[in-house]
Amino acid sequence: MLNALEAGPASLAQLVQATGLARPTAHRLAVALEHHRIVSRDTQGRFVLGPRLSELSTAAGEDRLLAVASPILAQLRDLTGESAQLYRRQGDERVCVAAAERASGLRDTVPVGTALPMFAGSAAQILLAWEEPDRLHRGLRGAKFTAATLSSVRRRGWAHSVGEREQGVASVSAPIRGAGGKVIAAVSVSGPIERLTRTPGRLHAAPVVAAAERITESMRRSG
Repeated sequence: MLNALEAGPASLAQLVQATGLARPTAHRLAVALEHHRIVSRDTQGRFVLGPRLSELSTAAGEDRLLAVASPILAQLRDLTGESAQLYRRQGDERVCVAAAERASGLRDTVPVGTALPMFAGSAAQILLAWEEPDRLHRGLRGAKFTAATLSSVRRRGWAHSVGEREQGVASVSAPIRGAGGKVIAAVSVSGPIERLTRTPGRLHAAPVVAAAERITESMRRSG
């Protein structure tokens, strides 16, 4: 039945024809799947794939992303000497889903699970820069960066910020891409401006981009 709905919306009669099931059986299964949100209905009452499938897919993808990213984040931390983080967008926030902290000294600590705003910081720039135009423009309202900033991010493939999210903190981020090239996460390094300077991209853009590309490629292979 799910295979039949993969092609698009279907009426009960079309499900019966596609699956070869008896009409009462097809109806009973469709209603049971609808109860669990695996199937839902469109405005015309036709059966369509439901939101639960997307939620499960996201959960599976995130587990795979974390498994792939964790050792690469640790290597990025060791290479740059700065704390490394992985962010995913959730609505109007970005959430730190993995981190490799600098062992000692002054550092920018972002605990896993921390939700940060989408209007400031290099990771926010990355997660917004490749969005659809209408969503991008909505995201720029009240942002500490501009459309021109995001245009530069898209052109060079990385972002940096200095004191944008938090005073005294600088960061560099790059995109991790999923199926079809869609940006699904951002990898970052962050630390005090005293070490990262006011042009942190000069110091760390290359290793951050390389880490993001390695995670992207590993995701593609494991998918």
